[in-house]
Amino acid sequence: MVSSAGIRSTNTPEGLPAADMVLRNGRIYTVDQDQPWAEAVAIKHGRFMAVGSNAEIEPLIADYTHVHDLNGAFAMPGLYDMHTHPDLALGPKYSDYLDVGLETPSLDQVREATLRYATENPDREWIFGKHFVHYAFRKAGLKPGRDWLDSFIPDRPVAIMDRMWGSCMANSKALELAGVSKDTVDPNNGYIVRDPLTGEPDGILVDGAYALIMAAMPPPPMHALTRAYREGARFQSARGVVATKYVHVCEQRLDALRAIDLAGELPVRVEAAISWQDDIFPVCRRWELLAGERHYYRSKRLNANAVKFHFDGTAEPRTSYLITPWPNEKTWQGSLNLTPEHIYDMVAEMDRKRILVIAHCTGDGASDIFLDAVAECRRRNGPGGMRHQCAHSTLLDEGNLARFAELDVIAEFSPVGWFPSEFTIGARSSFGERLQEAYNVRGVLDAGGVTVMGTDWPVSSIDPWFGFETLVTRENPRGEMEGKLGRSITPQEAIRMLTLNGAYAMGCEDVSGSITAGKTADLIVLDRNLLEIDAKGNWHKSQVHLTMVDGEIVHDPKGWMQGTDFESRITSPVPDFTPVDI
Repeated sequence: MVSSAGIRSTNTPEGLPAADMVLRNGRIYTVDQDQPWAEAVAIKHGRFMAVGSNAEIEPLIADYTHVHDLNGAFAMPGLYDMHTHPDLALGPKYSDYLDVGLETPSLDQVREATLRYATENPDREWIFGKHFVHYAFRKAGLKPGRDWLDSFIPDRPVAIMDRMWGSCMANSKALELAGVSKDTVDPNNGYIVRDPLTGEPDGILVDGAYALIMAAMPPPPMHALTRAYREGARFQSARGVVATKYVHVCEQRLDALRAIDLAGELPVRVEAAISWQDDIFPVCRRWELLAGERHYYRSKRLNANAVKFHFDGTAEPRTSYLITPWPNEKTWQGSLNLTPEHIYDMVAEMDRKRILVIAHCTGDGASDIFLDAVAECRRRNGPGGMRHQCAHSTLLDEGNLARFAELDVIAEFSPVGWFPSEFTIGARSSFGERLQEAYNVRGVLDAGGVTVMGTDWPVSSIDPWFGFETLVTRENPRGEMEGKLGRSITPQEAIRMLTLNGAYAMGCEDVSGSITAGKTADLIVLDRNLLEIDAKGNWHKSQVHLTMVDGEIVHDPKGWMQGTDFESRITSPVPDFTPVDI
C-alpha cells in the first residue's frame, strides 16, 4: 500500500479537482471497448473520474488523495447476479424449518430427517421445509405425495418443497388444514396433482398451487427474512457481486430489505421483483405495491420496480411448457400457468406502467409466448419500452433466438444445468436428446441478443463463480463428472455477460457496468488474472480481494483500506455458502 502523504503531483494545476482515491499499477480489464485495459483509476464522489495509465492519472493525485498500489493485480467491473432468492434459501433455515441438508437426498434420508425434526420440535404445529427430488422417487419406483408422507407421519401437517422449488409435497393433514380437496379449483398459475379416478389431491402441488399450503401456515418471522437478506448480500459482495435481482418478493420481504438498507448494511444494489400471483407464497397488498407503494422502498441501493411472473413449471416434474409434446408423450406439452391472453395483457400493462417483467420460462413454449407478448406490448405501447427479462431460458426454440435482440428482451440463464452432474443428468434426463440444447447462451449471443446470468439460489449455488467458469467450459467445475453440455462462450463474452450486460438488464448501462470515466465506481480486485489462465477448474476458485460499489469499499479482506477514510463500514464475517470443493 502506498501512503497518500507527500505524493501530490507537482503537475496538478491549482484549483483542478483531484481524486478522492486512486488505484494504480493494476491490470484493469475495463469491459469498455474504447479502452479495454488500464493501469489506474481515479475516483471522486463515488464515480470514476479518470481511467488510464499511471502517468495519466498522476496529475489527479493531491495531498488528500488516498492512493493504493495494486501491485499488478487484476481488476474488473463488479458482477451482476440477475436472479436469486436469499429469502427462499435462508429464510426456512433461520425460521428453524426442516432442512434435510443434502442436495440430492434419498427417500430414506428425507424420511429420517422429517422424523428427526418432528421429534426435536414437538411444539411446532407444522413441519415445513426443504427438500426432496422427484427423480429419487422415480429411481425407487415410487410416487412422491400424500400416501408416502402419511405412511410415516400422518398426524401432523407436513409440507416439503422439491429442490427446484417447482412443487410441494404435502401429507393429508396439511391438505386438510389448507382446505385442499377434490373440490378445490386449480389456481390460474398452477395445479393440484389428482388421482385420475377419484379427483382427490395426491399431495403434489405444482407452481402457484403450493401457495394454498403456504397460506395455511404462519408467515416466516421478520427476523429470519432480515437475516437471510443481510447474509445473502454479504456473501454476494464478498464474491464480487455489486448488483443483483431478488426475485419474488412481497411487502413483508420488502420491509426486511428496507430495514437492511436503512441500517447501511446493503452492500449491493438490489432490484426486487414483486410476485405477480401467489406463485410461491401469498402476496398481500400486491395491487397497492404495483400501483405505486413500491416507490416507498426506493433508494440508491433498493428498487422494487419489477414484477415476477411464473409462466410454466420446471423440468423435473415435466411441467416446463414445450412447443411440442415432451419426449415419449403423445400430447403432454407441460403446464402453461396463465392463458396467453392473460400474459399479453399483463405484460403490456406492466410495460405501460414502466415496470420490468421477469418471466419464468423453462420450456421453449413458455418463452415463445413471452416473446409474442412482448411483441404485442411493443405494438400497443410503441418502442422504447422496458427491457423485460426471460428468466432461466432453459430450452429455447431455434426460431426465437433472433427475437431477443429484435424485441430487446434479456435472455437470462441460470447455471444449475450448464454442466454434467448427477443432478443434471438425473433431473433433466426427461429432455432426452434436447439436453444438449439447454441453456443456449451461444445461440442468443450469435443472434445479437443480450444475455445475463442469475444464480437462482437455492436451486443452484449463490456463488456466481461456478456458473461464471462453466459459461466458458460447460464442464463440471469440480471434475465430478466428465463431458460437456451445450456450447461455450469466450472468457471475454462471459465477463461482459456478468458485468455490462447485467447493467443493461437493470437499465443502467450508461452509468455502471464498465470501468469508464463518469460511471459509478464499481470494481473488484482478484487474486488471479482471468484472461491469462485456463478457466477450467480455476475461475470458480477466484478470491476477491476488494469489492467497491459506488466508490464505497464493501469488502476488504486484506484490510487495504483499514485506518483510512475509505475503511469499510461492513465488517461482519462472511457467511460460508460456497459448496464444498473436492
